Amino acid sequence: MIPRYTRPEMGRVWSEERKLELWLKVEIAACEAWTDAGVIPAEDMVVIRGATVDSDRWADLMAETHHDMISFTRTVAERLGPPGRWIHLGLTSSDVLDTALSLQVQDAADLLAGGLDKLDEALSEQAVRHKLTPMIGRTHGIHAEPTTFGHKLAVYVGQVRRARERLEHARDELRVGKLSGAVGTHANLPAEVEENALGRLGLRAAEAATQILQRDRHAQFLSTLAVVGASLEQQATEIRALQRTEVGEALEPFAEGQQGSSAMPHKRNPELCERVCGLARLLRGYAVTAMENVALWHERDISHSSAERVIFPDACISLDYMLDIFTNVIADLDVRPEAMERNLNLTRGLVYSGRVLLALVEAGMDRQEAYAVVQGAAKQVWAGKGDLKSHLAAHPDVTAVLSAEDLDALFDLSYHLRGIEVAFARLGLS
Repeated sequence: MIPRYTRPEMGRVWSEERKLELWLKVEIAACEAWTDAGVIPAEDMVVIRGATVDSDRWADLMAETHHDMISFTRTVAERLGPPGRWIHLGLTSSDVLDTALSLQVQDAADLLAGGLDKLDEALSEQAVRHKLTPMIGRTHGIHAEPTTFGHKLAVYVGQVRRARERLEHARDELRVGKLSGAVGTHANLPAEVEENALGRLGLRAAEAATQILQRDRHAQFLSTLAVVGASLEQQATEIRALQRTEVGEALEPFAEGQQGSSAMPHKRNPELCERVCGLARLLRGYAVTAMENVALWHERDISHSSAERVIFPDACISLDYMLDIFTNVIADLDVRPEAMERNLNLTRGLVYSGRVLLALVEAGMDRQEAYAVVQGAAKQVWAGKGDLKSHLAAHPDVTAVLSAEDLDALFDLSYHLRGIEVAFARLGLS
């Protein structure tokens, strides 16, 4: 079946509703820490724990104040009565904004990690299924030596697992918050209160901060998403290349009733893989924007804020979507072993030239002389004259050192597949 994106969870992470929930969560954690420090009375904390946000009231106040955090704190505090005076005690807006953003990143990273795990599973299953499905390997787009489709996919399994590790490292860099005040000096909120509050949220305190968390952390996270996207683009590009009419070795799913072109009824296009490739370009752009957000004026300016409201949700949703549709492409991939065999034999033995060269050298022939002999025979095949083995069998310099049986053995496909198990063993695939 053709995949459709049906994962609302990532959109929920970046929704306005979730943002307000996390802002409130940060504010309550700070109040809990102040209570532990003996500043907020326990009876007031009981009331604060029941705090809620009226999003409509928040919107009304936004229209009046043009300040999202002031509107938020007023909305929360006015519904709490007298205990509401403790909301936002010692904090600045970015304390709440940046700490909540770190929490959003953790939630988004959980979903992306799950998507990578599903892709790993789909690739692994196909790799094992086609471990010994022979095909031609290509370098520079030109036939090189035999490989297997499973080995190609095993390479992708390793790539996806590295992506998973990079994602974990990048999200850990943002498993931090800051509740240290207007310029990060803890003048109005002691470090122990900050550490207590952040611990309740599952975050570490930044070693040092200004009014904000420094944006190298955020740039690393979005750059990591771009690298993951580039890996998906590489894999999708390969499927696109294998689906070309002249190749026809692997095709993305095509559902009953699906149509590929409004003008050409025969078309079956790799449009899902092309979609993945297009979105990878967006991710690279978001990474560049994130890096440009690192350099801010003094203890902070606000030039990063507007960009982040776009690039974080869009990057996470885009990658989540890419993982979703590409996993389905791999799981339902239309693999054509007969086309792989046809293309493997297309050049009439040329793909075995490397092994013949080695055999001639091992038999005592000078390497440059052996290269010239094999290349000369190959040129005749390229010109449409016969096959490589026949030309070599008729060459006196070859027959002087290799028997007919020796030559036959050099054109044995199984020789090229004898090391296929190595990658599978290293990846734990069976």
